Amino acid sequence: MERLQKFIASCGIASRRKAEELIKEGHVQVNGKYITELGVKINPARDRVKVDGKLLATEPFVYYLFNKPKGVITSVGDPEGRTTVMDYMKGCRFRIYPIGRLDYNTEGLLLLTNDGQLAQELTHPSKGVEKTYEVKVKGPMTDEHILMLSQGIPLEEGMTSPAVVIDMGYDARRNITEILITIHEGRNRQVRRMFEHFGYKIHNLKRTMYAGLTLSGVKRGSFRELTDTEVRLLKQNGTVLDL
Repeated sequence: MERLQKFIASCGIASRRKAEELIKEGHVQVNGKYITELGVKINPARDRVKVDGKLLATEPFVYYLFNKPKGVITSVGDPEGRTTVMDYMKGCRFRIYPIGRLDYNTEGLLLLTNDGQLAQELTHPSKGVEKTYEVKVKGPMTDEHILMLSQGIPLEEGMTSPAVVIDMGYDARRNITEILITIHEGRNRQVRRMFEHFGYKIHNLKRTMYAGLTLSGVKRGSFRELTDTEVRLLKQNGTVLDL
């Protein structure tokens, strides 16, 4: 037996949290009966589950690492017709979606999957998944500001957690300072806002590491499937439980 919301997530149409919303809002039927309460368990081999009238069937979980370019929206679709990450995933026949997001003008490592449970675990604030960004700012940075970035910055919603900040040097010819920063949070536009707190203008922002995975060998705009070892690493980071 398996919890209904977990089964829905395993079919790749929604995260576990979204699946719970679909149940409570009356979108889900089990053997022809609408279910609106959480906690119901089903037998996937016997019970027929429909969401908005569509019969669900499990599909194998897939996991992709994508090197997102600038000017691409982290979404499965855009009402304004702008380019999304899914426009680069044409070779994938499964219904996948991003784990977390990168801003429109941020490039770099983005994971996509149809494993709703893992996606939810990795993005939960309590997990503290490591993310490293390569930040290029206009002008030199002071040692004091670099120290303060590592200790925590007061943002609107509160202090940021301590971060690992490495000064990669100042290029006087280009007037650019390069910083590597590793954080364990996922607030909206967090890295940008941390630097903007001191008045620095970000020239380029790129995520280079997520949960131990890197962009090695993946060109901008390209993607690859994760290895079994990498998937196990992700699950260790997310501490996925059979709830």
